[in-house]
Amino acid sequence: MRVIAGELRGKKLQAPEDDMVRPTTDRVKESMFNLISGCIDDETVVVDLFSGTGGLGIEALSRGAKKAYFCDNSKKSYYLIKQNIKDCRLEDRSAIVFGDYKKTAAAIEEKADLVFLDPPYGLDLWKKAADSLIENDCLADGAVLVMEHGADNPIEGLDERVELIKEKKYGYIMVSVYRYSE
Repeated sequence: MRVIAGELRGKKLQAPEDDMVRPTTDRVKESMFNLISGCIDDETVVVDLFSGTGGLGIEALSRGAKKAYFCDNSKKSYYLIKQNIKDCRLEDRSAIVFGDYKKTAAAIEEKADLVFLDPPYGLDLWKKAADSLIENDCLADGAVLVMEHGADNPIEGLDERVELIKEKKYGYIMVSVYRYSE
């Protein structure tokens, strides 16, 4: 695992020692960021839900995002995210929340412009997590939500204010990009 682009390009990130965390592969991560090119600038606030290693939020910070919120309810992931942020010297632009997506939605102090939702595929949490962010008024108007999910597991029933704008399949992985409008 490494940072693909930006100020930290090529920086290796620590990966989990077991298979409890499924980090986004470099290939999918690069393609994912190509899908959302132009969505990150020095005012962008990012939320990396179900962070695992923190790789997606760190990539966004490397590409110039102002701040990233990281969230995971695994202690191993929490410490891994914390170590990766420290190794990348991004502590001043990062906030880590230990807990589930509901706790994160309540802890976010500013509206998010970009959200990564990559929960464990079997738990079907995409809609619940997106709804929680909307209910807690965590999304800026025009916020982009990037959801990684199984290609055979479409995301259904999202709030009507969340519109699919792009979708790309990478083998058994699907990346769906949505835009939130108030």
